[in-house]
Amino acid sequence: MRLATYNVENLFDRPKAMNLGSWSEGKPTLEKFAQLNALLGEITYTPPRKRKMVELMIELGLERSDTGPFVLLRRNRGKLLKRPRDPQAGALEIIANGRADWAGSLELIDEPVDEEAMRNTARVINDVNADVLAVIEAENRPVLVDFSEELLQAMGGTPYRHVMLIDGNDARGIDVGLMTRIGWPIGVMRSHVDDRLPNGTRIFSRDCPEFEVLLPDGRSLWVLVNHFKSKGYGGKAASDARRKAQATQTRAIYERLVQSGEELVAVVGDLNDTPDSDPLSPLLAGTDLRDVSVHPSFEDEGFPGTYGASKAGNKIDYLLLSPALFDRVQAGGAFRKGMWPGVRPAKWPVYAELTKAEHAASDHAALWVDLEL
Repeated sequence: MRLATYNVENLFDRPKAMNLGSWSEGKPTLEKFAQLNALLGEITYTPPRKRKMVELMIELGLERSDTGPFVLLRRNRGKLLKRPRDPQAGALEIIANGRADWAGSLELIDEPVDEEAMRNTARVINDVNADVLAVIEAENRPVLVDFSEELLQAMGGTPYRHVMLIDGNDARGIDVGLMTRIGWPIGVMRSHVDDRLPNGTRIFSRDCPEFEVLLPDGRSLWVLVNHFKSKGYGGKAASDARRKAQATQTRAIYERLVQSGEELVAVVGDLNDTPDSDPLSPLLAGTDLRDVSVHPSFEDEGFPGTYGASKAGNKIDYLLLSPALFDRVQAGGAFRKGMWPGVRPAKWPVYAELTKAEHAASDHAALWVDLEL
């Protein structure tokens, strides 16, 4: 069996604010979106909260319209705000006194992913040719099914027989899912979207779903798919604490599976931190999970990282295997043909169609491992 994980950075549509030239360009918009969303969700709109809402709405381009350059304010019922028809007559005003006074939502505006980037994503998935593929940053299950059945096949590949994605906690539509081939059906699924810290905060930014893959001999392979909190969004201390809480909870889920008698368990995905980091220590140092990249058969092509320039500091994607799985590793590697290689000189070989950075399938390598099961 070939098991793989790949952060596809959305397949068809992606929030415009995440599709800018660099993460730093979109970060301020995403942070303001999160702040305004949190304020709109408050039970009571106090005067200071109303003033901050107005400030954020203006900064997000919502002063004169419910549609800004990157966000959309959807108002279905009730009264949230008042905009003077004459710009000279006064400023935007929040007239609702709490969340119960209106119905609606604040949404990020999507735009299509570059067409050549979509095709290159399909090329990567077809060439990796995993039997079991964890997909990170997919919009939703229907999109994942369409991508598998339409684009993979159009690019000469075989659609996946089983496709599952459980909607997570991220409003941006960057969820995690699993696709498997014929002969490797998905069995039990458990979601952890509602796992919470003692203060009531949800632990997982997206989810940490448990997928049972039924093996031909009657055994089960359990795949825990993850996308931990990003470093680039929010303050460092809060982001580190969130990732550490996610690593701690993932460890608890893994240990429960092992204690129940399961031997074949993999924790995979984009953990958004390096192997020596404190946030990942509960998982990497606090369990018997082994990173496939340390296996003698793993080929990293001279690049220890998995993201961007693929330096050691860019090692953020993982295939972590239980001891019984690690003992069954036959080969493994990082597949980078869909990543932008730079130009002076190009760091690794890429598809002939990848001639511009915006045509990259993803900023992440796909990681794969062959297991004797």
